[in-house]
Amino acid sequence: MNESSVTLITGGGSGIGAATARRLLELGRRVAVTGRGEERLRAFAEELGNPDELLTLTGDASDHVAVQAAVDATVERFGRLDAVVANAGVATHDTLADGDPDGWREMVLTNVLGPALLIRAALPALKATRGRIVLVGSVAGFVNTPGNIYGATKWAVTGLAENTRRMVTGDGVGVTLIAPGRVETPFWDDLGGLPDGRLLTADQVADSLVWALGQPEGVDVNTVVVRPVGQPV
Repeated sequence: MNESSVTLITGGGSGIGAATARRLLELGRRVAVTGRGEERLRAFAEELGNPDELLTLTGDASDHVAVQAAVDATVERFGRLDAVVANAGVATHDTLADGDPDGWREMVLTNVLGPALLIRAALPALKATRGRIVLVGSVAGFVNTPGNIYGATKWAVTGLAENTRRMVTGDGVGVTLIAPGRVETPFWDDLGGLPDGRLLTADQVADSLVWALGQPEGVDVNTVVVRPVGQPV
């Protein structure tokens, strides 16, 4: 990617998405971020000084119309699209035995349908630039946990990444799955606080995303699992 490259990040107003956007802007690249919270996106842009290289877009990552509109607005604003990062995600922190099915619906739509919608909407523009797709999965998408539905959505993202790669590699489009372990983000708020032990920071995970986005033309890094030292599973 060069300094004029354009990246669209879903769920980019906080956490890993916001950290990735900051890193890319520091490198002189242009970035569009989406999120459901207009105030959060506004605060993020103001924190960075409202740079011309940043476009914030309010919308639901699981809504096809909103995702297509975000892609269209990014291309209209910057004239191209070189990469997308499917980062938006939610967790219900419950199990098959005791969970709320209404919460499961939102989680499945955001975590599984959301990345699929982003790929579909962005693919024509990415084919034109021979760009990259980055999906933010999880270690939970490789390790089984009793009754865990969040993990099942991330297993789906793991499969989606490889299925997408096989579909688009002939078009010159790269696909990378970044699967973090425990990360110090608002993910843990509903669980009573951070777990014991060392956690990755959002900035550390963002470094992995930016590294994947910055691979030379013709290089396709497919799966990157990133754990903090000391996380056994």
